[in-house]
Amino acid sequence: MTDIAASPNHSTQLPVLSNGPAASDQPRVGSGIDYERFLDCVHCGLCTAACPTYLETGNENDSPRGRIYLMRAVTDGRLELTDTVKGHLDLCLDCRSCETACPSGVQYGRLIEPFRVEMQQHEMARAGKKGSQGDWFQKWILYGLFPYPSRLRWALAPAKLMQVLHLDQFAEWTGLTKLLPERLRRMQRLLPPLKPREPGLPEFLPAIGPRRARVALFTGCVADAMFHHVNWATARVLQANGCDVVIPRSQACCGAIHYHSGAGQPALDLARTNSGAFAAEDLDAVIVNVAGCGSMLKDYGHVAAEMAPNDPVVAQELNRFVGKVKDISEFLTALGPIAPKGEVRMKATYHDACHLCHAQKIREQPRELLSLVPGLELVPLSESEICCGAAGSYNLTEGEMADQLASRKIKNILATGAETVIMGNAGCSLQIQAALRQAKSPVWVAHPMEILDLSYSRGQQKSN
Repeated sequence: MTDIAASPNHSTQLPVLSNGPAASDQPRVGSGIDYERFLDCVHCGLCTAACPTYLETGNENDSPRGRIYLMRAVTDGRLELTDTVKGHLDLCLDCRSCETACPSGVQYGRLIEPFRVEMQQHEMARAGKKGSQGDWFQKWILYGLFPYPSRLRWALAPAKLMQVLHLDQFAEWTGLTKLLPERLRRMQRLLPPLKPREPGLPEFLPAIGPRRARVALFTGCVADAMFHHVNWATARVLQANGCDVVIPRSQACCGAIHYHSGAGQPALDLARTNSGAFAAEDLDAVIVNVAGCGSMLKDYGHVAAEMAPNDPVVAQELNRFVGKVKDISEFLTALGPIAPKGEVRMKATYHDACHLCHAQKIREQPRELLSLVPGLELVPLSESEICCGAAGSYNLTEGEMADQLASRKIKNILATGAETVIMGNAGCSLQIQAALRQAKSPVWVAHPMEILDLSYSRGQQKSN
């Protein structure tokens, strides 16, 4: 059996494998995946032009069909799960652009995500035998800090003070930030200017005008801590469209941070917490304004099937919840938006967040809503559906590739001549804001609901 070349940039060919599965008494990584999903891929290669990592490396091992080839070979026992193989799989952004490009309907997300869960289980079992405590960053930051908005707000307090006193700029200028571990240094650079926090959202906000719907707002974890103003803007837009808005206090992180890094059981636990928090039968929808969170919430049925395959109660509970989850643009377009009246005179472009356009198939709805705003000129963005490199925590763990994709995205944004770039995902916003700061560009990064809220507010002021 031959392995892949040691460096992903030194080999553009798929590995040559031995014929037939290898004998083993131990369950192989990937054995819990429906094998037919591997066979759906006919290796036609149409996905390669849509894959961000393949566009950057030109390496077949970093393409969707190449990764499927690797996962299937590991599952068959024809290829060992070496660090090199894991490196190619870890480099995947899970942006799902290959699903959009695939004519055969390959469910790539239903391959890479459960495969990563099994990889982590395998690594934890091996580490347990060696007495390893695991990766500190994953344990204390990704799992111990990010999913908890209250903890994150406390952790951000010193950073906010440093920004006010310009100590962050001083630390960067003097090189003090180089003393931090690489991933913490990247976290510091990704931090946006932290706005003063608005008052906490109440548990209920009434509709303005005739009531048309009763919805609940999913506030998220990182989104709640860093983009609390977007949650307020979303709530006000819903109110302006005749919606009663409920904000359950018992809601939790969507679980994407855990699930996409291979921690399946904590993701399932968070899914059940959210299902219970939004269990009210009189809700017309559970509204999400973050593409990554919305995609994860809509995948809860798959999480149940993978993590609790023999528990029909869990599956029924989570699938009932999934049926109510709607992205804010998806919901408002279906409801029939009340056109805002206030002018917002600016030239803007729209970036398609991967987990909105590829995972949720939502493309035209945000553009339709933005087209209602008087004075807003929306210009097209080249490669709008190519990932910016954020991908949840990817820009912290795969920094080199994330930076390459950010540079590609910023080049296209600046080429539009727009003064604002609009997107519906917190991770994209953090990534693109950081890249624009590095490029010394004043382009404003906004959420669609911020633009709509501004228009509704100005229209109300004009009428008064």
